[in-house]
Amino acid sequence: MWDRLWIDVSLATDACGTGRPGGDDFGAIRDGAIAAKDGVIAWVGSRSDLPAEPASLAVDVISCHGQWMTTGLVDPHTHLVFGGDRSGEFAERLQGVSYQDIARRGGGILSTVRATRAASEEELLRVTLGRVRRLIENGATTIEIKSGYGLTTEEELKQLRVARAVGRHLPVRVHTTFLGAHALPPEFAGRQADYVTHLCEDMIPAVAEAGLADSVDAFCETIAFKPVEIERIFETARSFGLPLRLHADQMSDLQGSHLAARWHALSADHVEYANEESVRAMAEAGTVAMLLPGAFWFVREEKLPPVALFRKHGVPMGLATDCNPGTSPILTPTGVMNMACILFRLTPGEALAGHTHIAAKALGLAETAGRLRPGMAADMVLWDVAGPHELSYWIGGVKPSARIFAGIPD
Repeated sequence: MWDRLWIDVSLATDACGTGRPGGDDFGAIRDGAIAAKDGVIAWVGSRSDLPAEPASLAVDVISCHGQWMTTGLVDPHTHLVFGGDRSGEFAERLQGVSYQDIARRGGGILSTVRATRAASEEELLRVTLGRVRRLIENGATTIEIKSGYGLTTEEELKQLRVARAVGRHLPVRVHTTFLGAHALPPEFAGRQADYVTHLCEDMIPAVAEAGLADSVDAFCETIAFKPVEIERIFETARSFGLPLRLHADQMSDLQGSHLAARWHALSADHVEYANEESVRAMAEAGTVAMLLPGAFWFVREEKLPPVALFRKHGVPMGLATDCNPGTSPILTPTGVMNMACILFRLTPGEALAGHTHIAAKALGLAETAGRLRPGMAADMVLWDVAGPHELSYWIGGVKPSARIFAGIPD
């Protein structure tokens, strides 16, 4: 017997989009049924194809009253573990001060570093759980959480321990990412080469030994780390068997996306300035283009990511909240889907794919999450909507009517 069987449900089994009007395909099954056993999807199909009467097939049979079900949403790029507040910087930017100018004078990331270092591990866990609960309420079942606001070995480990603890306290899958190359810490001012050496010789080995990171990320930008420094960081991370990701080409074209592809990184994130050569390299490497419309909108960027090139060359486009205190204070994945459609002209099918199976691919989880298929994790979300396209329609996002994690309704 299956543990649970959901019937009278419309299933969006596998979202995809072509970028053309009417080209979206949600793998829809009307009047469907889906079953779970031991936390895994056991059966998917039309209710008329069930092998017997529902009551004889599962311990618990649940009617969904015609609602739509998708796989659980995946948020593959967040900075959820942080202390402090940066709303004052928001006010400054509204008065014309640039993000780069704020960062150069010690604000931006470094102001959050100071607040995060000052917070205890218990306090960081408390505030992080509050943020993750909001993501869960909005349909997320898998999230990535980065470090990057500690910038010392112990402080980075503190952040990663908090991120790991989230998955023990709440019904959500957590992928942790070490982002020690996020900014230059104040104690290394004027000594960036020394900090990169510290990252490679001390921090990454300590993180790997502690088993606290599922991947390694870095910020490749004029105000952060140069490509040659990223190469060294990537080489060290790869030597410990850690998958790679990269903040790339957000404010300038430093060939970061091409670098990410050359190292077969899981994703290159932001990518507003990625050129066609880099896009071709990403396509060949299978590197996901992670679009972050929350940051684009909040910082009022003007350079759009090359969506047409990603479509042309078949680069999968993921979506994430990029939730962080300075440039993307958002905790609603469907709100991000709306932004992606309005700002970047993604279709609703592309947007849903970007926050489900493509997002899972960017975390190395394509075989376990992101689709309603037998053998995948039984992480599902019910929506009282007219169709999957409505998930990208509401400004600010739409909340689910129910959420199932590992086959168990919340």
